[in-house]
Amino acid sequence: MPLSPTATRELLNQLEHFPNKKLGQNFLVDGNIVRKSIELAEIGEGSHVVEVGPGLGTLTRAILATGAELWAVERDSTLSEHLRNNVLPEQPRLHLIEGDCLDYPRAELPDDKAAQGFRIVANLPYAVSTPWMDAVLSGELPERMVLMLQKEAGDRYAAPHGSKTFGGISIFLQSAYEVHSKHLVSAQCFHPAPKVDSVLLRLDRKADAVRFSPAARDCVRRIFTQRRKQLGALCKRDPQPEAIIWFKQLMEQGILPTIRPEELPLEHWQALSNMLTR
Repeated sequence: MPLSPTATRELLNQLEHFPNKKLGQNFLVDGNIVRKSIELAEIGEGSHVVEVGPGLGTLTRAILATGAELWAVERDSTLSEHLRNNVLPEQPRLHLIEGDCLDYPRAELPDDKAAQGFRIVANLPYAVSTPWMDAVLSGELPERMVLMLQKEAGDRYAAPHGSKTFGGISIFLQSAYEVHSKHLVSAQCFHPAPKVDSVLLRLDRKADAVRFSPAARDCVRRIFTQRRKQLGALCKRDPQPEAIIWFKQLMEQGILPTIRPEELPLEHWQALSNMLTR
């Protein structure tokens, strides 16, 4: 069971640790959400799991209780020491590193374990959600991800084309993953309570997952930096010569030259990726 709000405050006081807003330290104190995360992840004995930001170890202990082997990365030195002293000695299946999740997006999960299949369970700080996901999508793709995110970040991940929040990260993620479920999580489920609601997402890897190359990702990002301009004008100015070739192909398929980037369906962006990858 997770620590209650009172127990969480008491433990943080014992550690003489004040939650760091810059690191997005909002500790989960709702047992139902912990159970839901484990249920969505569908992990058990023999599973390989990566956790980002284990904090005080609430979700960590729940993952380990399933029999899974866990690799975790924690940036905060005080919390890392707490986990080393209070969780590691009794949990040989926990592999903990202290560092930034942007440097260790898979928490140093060995390549051979990743190739066998792994899952990610994470309570992601808002500031790192997009660059961390970029890093994850650049490597061996996990079979499933169960992610706690601020609602704004979750909306970008799951945004359909035509919406104002549809952008590069929406394209990269949805080309590789299906958004299986999305649950709104109240701010009161955390200590301290953030000023915004969160969402719990389950993402399942597609059988025909499309991975964008670095060149393709850079091209898409450049286009979306001026998302209100017409796509044709943006492609004509792009340093990648394939961009304008791709746009001419779009027009041959009936796409209007005045279309804006967020209005273009996902499959057309995947065609750009295929062209730049070749």
